[in-house]
Amino acid sequence: MDMKEHILDIAQRLIQLRGVNGFSYADIAKEVGVSKASLHHHFATKTDLVSRLLDRYSAQLQEYLDQLLHSEPSAMGRLEGYANLYRKTLDSERVCMGGMLSAEAMTLDERVHPQLAHFFDLQVQWLTQVIEAGRAKGELTQTGTAEQDASAIIAALQGGLVVSRSARTNMFFDQCAHGVIDRLRAS
Repeated sequence: MDMKEHILDIAQRLIQLRGVNGFSYADIAKEVGVSKASLHHHFATKTDLVSRLLDRYSAQLQEYLDQLLHSEPSAMGRLEGYANLYRKTLDSERVCMGGMLSAEAMTLDERVHPQLAHFFDLQVQWLTQVIEAGRAKGELTQTGTAEQDASAIIAALQGGLVVSRSARTNMFFDQCAHGVIDRLRAS
């Protein structure tokens, strides 16, 4: 495995478990088995590391969403597939990296804020497209604008992850996911 990718994998796991402020380069260096100076050679600053992670995480998400659009014909199936991505994160005892970074936004370097906004914008755009197409086919009901419903889905799933993790039960996530998606199902 490429050293940069290995470093990114470890940093992503640490962010999803502890947040950016909950780990140091020393933590990564210890796991990788290199010096901190070697890490700085690959990523000069923690901001550089987080920036690269956000680019990679957003690209992985976009790839998943594109695949879901092509493999799942129904709007409900697409929405459930989207929620399942969050559920897999919870099952791995992690939190969405975008959600974790959002919780720490006030302590992050301003340079990563546009990337974090892009991460959520691409989800809103994808969900809005899915919801509009589902409504046009009569699969989904109108509860608000498609963009409002998209934002509500993201907020519910992110919140469900955080609360389920802290309560040590998946019930909160499952209730949020089913509730926010099922309310869109056409009767």
